[in-house]
Amino acid sequence: MQIPYELALGWRYTRAGRATRRNGFISFISGVSMLGIALGVAALIIVLSVMNGFQKEVRDRMLSVVSHIEIFAPQGAALPDPARTLAEAKQNPNVVGAAPFVAAQALLARGEDMKGTLVRGIDPALEGAVTDLAATNEEVLHKLVPGEFRVVLGGELARALGVRAGDVVTLIAPAGQVTPAGVVPRLKQMTVAGTFDSGHYEYDSALVLLHHEDAQRIFRLEGPTGVRLKLKDLHQAREVAQQLAQSLSGMLLIRDWTQQNRTWFAAVQLEKRMMFIILTLIVAVAAFNLVSTLVMTVTDKRADIAILRTLGASPKSIMGIFVVQGAMVGVIGTAVGLLLGLGIAFNIDVIVPAIERALHANFLPKDIYLISKMPSEPQSSDIVPIGLISLVLAFVATLYPSWRASRVNPAEALRYE
Repeated sequence: MQIPYELALGWRYTRAGRATRRNGFISFISGVSMLGIALGVAALIIVLSVMNGFQKEVRDRMLSVVSHIEIFAPQGAALPDPARTLAEAKQNPNVVGAAPFVAAQALLARGEDMKGTLVRGIDPALEGAVTDLAATNEEVLHKLVPGEFRVVLGGELARALGVRAGDVVTLIAPAGQVTPAGVVPRLKQMTVAGTFDSGHYEYDSALVLLHHEDAQRIFRLEGPTGVRLKLKDLHQAREVAQQLAQSLSGMLLIRDWTQQNRTWFAAVQLEKRMMFIILTLIVAVAAFNLVSTLVMTVTDKRADIAILRTLGASPKSIMGIFVVQGAMVGVIGTAVGLLLGLGIAFNIDVIVPAIERALHANFLPKDIYLISKMPSEPQSSDIVPIGLISLVLAFVATLYPSWRASRVNPAEALRYE
């Protein structure tokens, strides 16, 4: 099989200049363009992989406390028929766990210290089926016995109030009790059964867990305010929520985990999009360095172009030669960048600790950040567009110089040769 001469000449021009002094500068510019494309592609892959890793870590820690889907009655009222709602939700094939809960807000006091809290009444026997937090703190949660009014506090909340297991705290319900002397807030002394640490500051600093029957008594409810569900695939939460909205009986509200933290996820997506645009500009600058490289190459090869034209080469073939030369630089730079970026992204858990030991530094101190190790999760949905954009930019950068080469007049080019 005979290789087209445009491809052979383009590849020869790509390699030319490395061994000759005359074309050394052109080869240097070409090498810089190739290196710039490689570094830009690698930087894109590494940064987006680290951002994906951070997003996954925060999401997993958040979902250790938050269920995939919550079904609840309007205005914080009790569910009209909790047993029926549980049974109907479990009929969906995507649901693998369900548990009732009571959600409310209250104040938690210890001496003169007082904190606003999110109160969640749970069933310790079923809670492990819907959240990882309950599964990892099963021993502590089983201390929540109905009628004994015990609570499990987030670690940050317990530290803020200065309490530990066995201490007594006062829970103040928002709705007061009407007496002849006026409206008096409802107070209930609770015993701290233990603490939990989910790794998510928002919940560790505000969440209070107690038995759902005790929560019903304190907030004067006739039953649970909602049902929490766990799914086979958390990414299908929105679709399953839509299915449940059509299959469940009664006027119920359904909320999936993406809606509970919509602002945070929207901010992360915006940051990823902006980082992608900014780092793509680095690839674009490196790719368009090919313009200057090819313009100088065309100027240097005018005599060669004229000879090829006199031998019968068409302007289209001349253009193809220089397109091949520029595209080769783009392909090699992109390939090197992909290998470098993926190599670092998949081994960042080894590379970053090695750099920290060499520099005697700690990039993610445990007392400041939730995550003490640099996470990374390369995704094909990021890597494929990066490679394609790099190749397209390199190809576009070759069009104008190649067109200039195809317009060279053989007579004028050979006049002084």
